[in-house]
Amino acid sequence: MGIIFVLLAISVSLALFFLVSFIWASKNGQFDDTYGPAVRMLFDSEDEDQTHQTSKTKKECN
Repeated sequence: MGIIFVLLAISVSLALFFLVSFIWASKNGQFDDTYGPAVRMLFDSEDEDQTHQTSKTKKECN
């Protein structure tokens, strides 16, 4: 019978941990931009373009 109380205490503390983590993440803006990360991979970044152009000019010089 004692193990039930131990398991109950562990499960309640685990649930409270996840609840506090969710509230903390919500207040810090983790869920503010739900659209941007999903489409970010579809756009080319300027850094990759500059790196590509730099390597392209190096090949042309050689």
